[in-house]
Amino acid sequence: MSSVKLVPGVKKYIDAEKQKIVDKLQASGWRTELPRSGLGDKVVEQMKDEKQKDVTWQDKCSGTVYIGGNENEGHFSLINEACSMFAHTNPLHLSVFPSVVRFEAEVVAMTAAILGSKEKASGGQICGNMTSGGTESILLAVKSSRDYMKAKKGITKPEMIIPVSAHSAYDKAAQYFKIKLWRVSVDKEFRADVKAVKRHINKNTIMIVGLAPGFPHGIIDPIEELGDLASSYRICFHVDLCRGGFVLPFARKLGHPVPPFDFTVQGVTSISVDVHKYGLALKGTSVVLYRNREIRKHQFVAVTEWTGGLYVSPTIAGSRSGGLIAGAWAAMISIGFEGQTFLILFICLACYLENTKEIMEASKRIQKGIQEIPELFVIGRPDMSIIAFGSDVVDIFEVNNVLSSKGWHLNAFQRPSSVHICVTLQHVPVVQIFLKDLRDSVRTVKENPGPVNGGFAPIYGAAGKMPDRGMVQDLLVEFMDSSC
Repeated sequence: MSSVKLVPGVKKYIDAEKQKIVDKLQASGWRTELPRSGLGDKVVEQMKDEKQKDVTWQDKCSGTVYIGGNENEGHFSLINEACSMFAHTNPLHLSVFPSVVRFEAEVVAMTAAILGSKEKASGGQICGNMTSGGTESILLAVKSSRDYMKAKKGITKPEMIIPVSAHSAYDKAAQYFKIKLWRVSVDKEFRADVKAVKRHINKNTIMIVGLAPGFPHGIIDPIEELGDLASSYRICFHVDLCRGGFVLPFARKLGHPVPPFDFTVQGVTSISVDVHKYGLALKGTSVVLYRNREIRKHQFVAVTEWTGGLYVSPTIAGSRSGGLIAGAWAAMISIGFEGQTFLILFICLACYLENTKEIMEASKRIQKGIQEIPELFVIGRPDMSIIAFGSDVVDIFEVNNVLSSKGWHLNAFQRPSSVHICVTLQHVPVVQIFLKDLRDSVRTVKENPGPVNGGFAPIYGAAGKMPDRGMVQDLLVEFMDSSC
């Protein structure tokens, strides 16, 4: 393909076609310089006007917003107030803002506790830090594992192994930290293939990764088997619980058949878990956890030769928002594990356990409803609240486009072509509405086969057919370069 693109006229044609796609997605009319005169308080009114242009996400977004209800009341208002109260604070200044430092330590400890830190099998040394999101948690876990393995085993040409279903944050980590990345196959159930992982382990392997669950299909990898593998080769094993961390522990408590996934599994050295997803905190709050401090110390950066003084930082960011930390703490403290039960009414107030019960029940109803649509099939056997589905009868991306016209915003995937809905509290009251709209969308596409103008269907369709993945990569970079 590289040779073909050198043929006179071919490159010009390809560039023109790429630009057509980019132009469809590119925003326009953005401000490019400061206004001559500031708007003062009136800027708030302009921001409200801009907000009105956002899509109506309530009840109809896959994932994205995990808190139930209206954004102007209830839990939304509570964490907004907590964030506003500490918006000016910065945990970098330990002695100035001890309240925020305490909040962060307690968020980490509470998160660790639901993931096995109190169990004897964990070793009793679980520690960690808050980060800006799942990507930063993953980056830090990879960086720490790389440096830990260099110190323990002298590995200077690091490699890591992940299933093809692993999040793109691992590709980012590999690029940032100069680590060779192996993406290995999944089995027929879309779980990481342990044998394939084992085949790629060599003297330079620093870590392997397991998902609980995987972002595309909501399926949990064989964490125990991967843990045994990591232990036998004395390498690091990271479990990606970014989506599952605030669901799986409670689902297990409710009696769902959840396989082992946390620090009680021997071989697990680090875990990432997002508080801003099912933990119901504000966006920008995640936690990275380690089995012990010996591993975590490789996360820190300490500088001794700076004229500005001695410096040490635990995460990628220096200054961080104390407001986000306070918001996460308020979310966890206000919700609690089991909540309060009124004996007379037998009603449990909103809590993680009750939230999980509602989300899992809604997920099962949606999965059953999709399976009853003959043109569709569910991918694998979802373990949690993510249901991916595809079709051998209709173009699933065109179905997604029709759903978008009805206000739904789902996630599109490739290999296999599919879309998924990540069920949140927002979806609990609208399960039947979603299933009706899905049935109608499938019928529309079936009765009107052919390409749909607009949306992402043409883009995903073209990307899936391009044999040159470098061309697809160029397209993505062109789009991003034109958008920021």
